[in-house]
Amino acid sequence: MRMRKVLLAAAAVLLTAVIVLVAAAGVDFGTSIYAEYRFARSVRQSARLGFDPFVAIIAFPLIPQAMRDHYRQLEIKASAVDRPVIGKATLEATMHSVDLTDASWLIGPNAKFKVGKLESRIIIDSRHLGLYLGIRDLIVEAPPQVTNSSTGGTTESGISGSHGLVFTGTPRAAHFDKRVSVAVDLSMADKTTLVFTPTGVMTGPNTANEPVPDDKRDAVLATFAGRLPDQRLPFDVAPTHEGARGSDVIIEGITTGLTITLDGFNQA
Repeated sequence: MRMRKVLLAAAAVLLTAVIVLVAAAGVDFGTSIYAEYRFARSVRQSARLGFDPFVAIIAFPLIPQAMRDHYRQLEIKASAVDRPVIGKATLEATMHSVDLTDASWLIGPNAKFKVGKLESRIIIDSRHLGLYLGIRDLIVEAPPQVTNSSTGGTTESGISGSHGLVFTGTPRAAHFDKRVSVAVDLSMADKTTLVFTPTGVMTGPNTANEPVPDDKRDAVLATFAGRLPDQRLPFDVAPTHEGARGSDVIIEGITTGLTITLDGFNQA
């Protein structure tokens, strides 16, 4: 009988502890949802967006980090944002080691805070890039040696190298009505201008496998060439890398040790 009472008492203590832990996790989860909602609304207002962007506060449990005025990581992603020249693009920012000493754990539209490391990206999908280049059926792929690798990219965010991207489409401006694949290098002419430099027609597996006659080659390659100006990264970060991820072309900039305000997210 005495043993039974001890076991019942232990079970009661354990059940109480479990209930307290579940309740604490629930409170933390609810607090996180509210903090992310406020963060999204603040970005929308400050960055002049017509919608709430996707945001994430990578912090569990959140409450201890909020009490220390320090978030481990914040993420912002806004799709289909109006952009100069290209029409629409996706904007991304990943912030590491966020110091909220001079702000609040509920990040407001006028907040100003320090970031230990900032990753900033503009993502341009094949459709809008194709419309800009005049190749309506354009598909972009990472270089073959990257696509076939285990990592799928050369940066932490999975972005390929900038040389030998595969652009496939129909170069009608060159009076060539068959889909071709062209190797294209990406580079930045300056802080805001992305340059596309075609280097040759590609044939074989995982390409359109369409040869181009010598007398058409220069005209076909010229169709895939271009310069895309006025692509300023979120928070005005200088580009450090250009490449592809999936069927998108991405400009990425990574920097450390800066102070930002949310209106800098949308530089258009």
